[in-house]
Amino acid sequence: MTYYEYKHIVDFSETNVVGNVYYTNHIRWQGRCREMFLREHAPSMLDELERGLVMATLKVHCEYFHEVLAFDEVSIRMTLKAYSNHRITLGFDYWRPSESGEELIARGEQVISCMQRQEDKVEPCVWPDVFRASLEPYRA
Repeated sequence: MTYYEYKHIVDFSETNVVGNVYYTNHIRWQGRCREMFLREHAPSMLDELERGLVMATLKVHCEYFHEVLAFDEVSIRMTLKAYSNHRITLGFDYWRPSESGEELIARGEQVISCMQRQEDKVEPCVWPDVFRASLEPYRA
């Protein structure tokens, strides 16, 4: 399977008083992964966003399998799970190096809608061709 990968090293600011990563950071990392994908594979989407395009996150989900600690190296791997005219579903697998290779530490998902600002409201619209084409190689 082909995936887009964002690598992250956990810092102390992402941990709680117990010393493990606070659960909301996994969701932040999904957003960061998505943003870095845009930067690398569809930079013209930034122009579209300035012209009123909106990528509205409708649903976020994350399942946690193992604790993550400061200075752990985490690879967040994003795939395209589903696509329609104005909605996509992205999958996120979180991996950490282990003695036996890699360990799946969490799994998440986002449903995102493409919208266009129209004066005082937003309306669903078709994803720009450049975005659709950039995601296609990462279809799960």
